[in-house]
Amino acid sequence: MAEEGQPYSFTPEGGAAGNNSKDYTGKGLAAYTNQDTYEGSYVNGVREGKGKYTYINGDVYQGDYVNNQKHGIGKMIYKDKSEYYGQWENGQRHGEGLYTYASKDVYSGQWHQGKKHGNGTYVFNDTAMRYKGKWEDNKIVQGEWIYPNGTVYTGPFQHNKPSGQGVFKFANGNQVHGVYTQTIVPNANPDDTTLNIQLEWQTSH
Repeated sequence: MAEEGQPYSFTPEGGAAGNNSKDYTGKGLAAYTNQDTYEGSYVNGVREGKGKYTYINGDVYQGDYVNNQKHGIGKMIYKDKSEYYGQWENGQRHGEGLYTYASKDVYSGQWHQGKKHGNGTYVFNDTAMRYKGKWEDNKIVQGEWIYPNGTVYTGPFQHNKPSGQGVFKFANGNQVHGVYTQTIVPNANPDDTTLNIQLEWQTSH
């Protein structure tokens, strides 16, 4: 984001262009030295109220501002075509919000300081499967793995995959209890940091 302390082009609504928004209240257009732009409301020289911020990298935010920060309700369209609409606090996704990924996967639920945290549901676009439950630090830790055919797995999760004791409930009412074990499979390429996990299910007797 632009450095507010540096001179930049600022044009107040109906006025002549200057080099900053100091003490200005009203609507205006700022063109920063890093080529970001902001068009919207100001109070005492800072972004406050409704506005649109366009980043040089292609990201665009439109929504509420408080003291120069995204704060309140707003929508961010990212350069990769993913989108977030919901609550913001101090420049971060925080509160309730809906994130649509470039893959068309969707997360709807709670956020904390920019990360999925709290109750939420993640829908996989390619399979229509859903993760629904409690999230911490961007990962689901407890909840349901819901299949399109009505089968539901309930239990704990680790690394965004089921882990430990859980139960499958089928559409016909049958239930199967068991344990998921995770095994981390080493990558052939030592420079590959992708976490490959093999799942194994063992039915309880």
